[in-house]
Parts: sequence; structure tokens; C-alpha cells
Amino acid sequence: MSLPSSSLALAPAQLAQAISNPGALGSIEAYISAVNRLPLLTAQQESDLGRRLRDDNDLAAARELILSHLRLVVSVARQYLGYGLAHADLIQEGNIGLMKAVRRFDPERGVRLVSFAVHWIRAEIHEYVVRNWRLVKIATTKAQRKLFFNLRRMRPDGQTLGPDQVSDIARELNVRPEDVAEMEVRLSGGDCALDASNDDEDRFAPIAWLADDTQSPDQILARRSMDTLQTEGLAQALGDLDARSQHIVQSRWLADDGGATLHELAAEYGISAERVRQIESAALKKLKIALADRQADFAAA
Repeated sequence: MSLPSSSLALAPAQLAQAISNPGALGSIEAYISAVNRLPLLTAQQESDLGRRLRDDNDLAAARELILSHLRLVVSVARQYLGYGLAHADLIQEGNIGLMKAVRRFDPERGVRLVSFAVHWIRAEIHEYVVRNWRLVKIATTKAQRKLFFNLRRMRPDGQTLGPDQVSDIARELNVRPEDVAEMEVRLSGGDCALDASNDDEDRFAPIAWLADDTQSPDQILARRSMDTLQTEGLAQALGDLDARSQHIVQSRWLADDGGATLHELAAEYGISAERVRQIESAALKKLKIALADRQADFAAA
């Protein structure tokens, strides 16, 4: 009840590789030719293999069921060539659906595997097409996927649907006209790179027209107030300090040569370095309070 080995045009290792990657044989035509030469199973052979897989987890039986239905995957995948996706990729996804169907096949139901598997094959290919047809996924629910594939079939090639056509299609598919119109817009659109390179200096990529959040009015005002705070505000706060505190802060933090050390200032004023640190700390605290008050005034204004 197994496929005659003499009828197989490929070695088992080649067949296993071809199932997961139809392009492994060198060309899609070579793969299709190879699977079309594989013999079909009779109903009795199919049932026996299905029982071996179900009862004994016989992987050899699963392999023979899969091989005998690879031509079915090729036939189904051919129906989806209009989506701009590689035939080999469609077949590969369909083979995954076939494997899932074989794993769930119950020979006692009296249904041939071909009738059961075609639904799994289509479901897997449908998901692949929706996932890869556009960079942005256009159908995320079951109802949207159904509308996507039916509308592709019913929509005139290269034509925009008119109101009457939208109404007719909505009535036939039993959906709202608004859903048909929305999906029609999605199908009509295309992918566009935001930052695509362009040699034409007079043309700009779409990203050049996006809004710049850093130029909102509130952010512009915030930057202006910060600039004022760091210039006029700081100068005013420094002016409120006594001469010695002002000199210590300027020498330590605002000098262009990297700033004086505590010991250098201590020698200049004839006091200890610790006393210089205390004066500096008190002065910085006053500056911080003065700048915070000025910033609050800016915010209130």
C-alpha cells in the first residue's frame, strides 16, 4: 500500500528538500514536472496509510500521503499568481497547509484527503498572501481576508469601483458598502518608501513632508525661555551675589580655562579650601533658587 519506489523520479532526500523548498530542484518547472510524475493513491491505499499514521504515528505513511498530493498544492498555488508573489513561495506555503491536513486526516470519516486538504492549503496560502502582499498588512480579521480575496476576483482590472459597483459587490458578499469601499482603497494603494533616495534635487521623499514635532509653538517658547534663563537670568542671579561669592562661582564654573581649584582660590583670599567650598556651595544654592523663581515667572507668563 505504498508508492512504488521505482516510480519516484527523485531520491528521498531530494523529495524532502523539495517539499520544504520547491526551488531546490533548480527551477520551479523541474519541481512541477517531478511532482506530476508521482503516482496517485487509491482510496484503499489512502485509508490504510491514514490509519498507520493515526494509530502508529508512522511518518513513512505521512510522507507517502504528502507526496501523492503535492500536485494538488501546485494546482491551488497557481490560482494565486496574480498577487505578484513567487510561485515557489506560494507552493511552499501550500505544502505547509498540506502537512497540517495530513496530520489531522481521519480516514474513518469517509472523505478523501484531497477534499479535506484543499481547505488547509488555501488557508495557508491566504495567510501568506495577506502577510506579504503589502508592507502594511491590509486585512487583519477573517471578514477582511474574505473580502480581500473576493474583491480581487470581482474588481475590474485597473479600474476604480463606482458607487453602483460597490453596492452590487456589497450585496453579493453580504457586507456593508463602506467595507467594500475601504478595501477597494487599500487594494488601489501601493507601498512607498519614506526615505527613498532620489537623484532629482527638485523632488523630496515623503519623509521630508512629515511634521516636525520639535517645532511646535510650545517647544519653541520653551527653548526661548531656556535660552533667556541661561543668559539674562544667570547674569541677573550672579549680580545678586556678593563680590566674593560671585568671583568664586565664575572662577570655578564659568571660566574658559577650565576653572580654578579650591586651593588656588583659598590662597587668593587667604582662607582655607574648605571655607572656599562652603562659600561656593551657598552661592550655588542661591543661584538655583533664583533661576527656579525666574523659570516659574516665564511659565506663568
